[in-house]
Amino acid sequence: MSGSGVEQSARETAALAEAVVAGGFRLTPARRVVIECLVDSGGHISADDLAARVRDAAPQVGRMTVFRTLEMLNELGLVRPIYQGTGAAHYVLMSEGSHHHLICRHCHRVIDFDTCGAGELAKRLGEEFGFEVQSHMLEVYGVCGDCRG
Repeated sequence: MSGSGVEQSARETAALAEAVVAGGFRLTPARRVVIECLVDSGGHISADDLAARVRDAAPQVGRMTVFRTLEMLNELGLVRPIYQGTGAAHYVLMSEGSHHHLICRHCHRVIDFDTCGAGELAKRLGEEFGFEVQSHMLEVYGVCGDCRG
């Protein structure tokens, strides 16, 4: 990871750690390791793969701690599970703003994209229902070019 990538990772880890404490939870050393591994993964990872990364980084941290930490982060709105038809949820880091995926129903490939017209829809829905929209996630399902070919 480049110097700026390491700095960005450290900032994301610190922000998640602060949000955990602000949410009323203790930031234990085990939770910190889970958060660091989650951020280092790029924020798209299954619970099993995250548990393996955590085990490599800190063998004393148990698998259930990883799962409970993911549940806590989900409760705080810091991660969201996405289901790609593989049976296992993958977790994505959420931040203020939006997160978008194209998901192939055949090979389960996930393509991230930034352009999204749903932001305006979210704003209108917020205004209509008196709802403060903080972020949104858009998932579009279909068949990727490789599977169609």
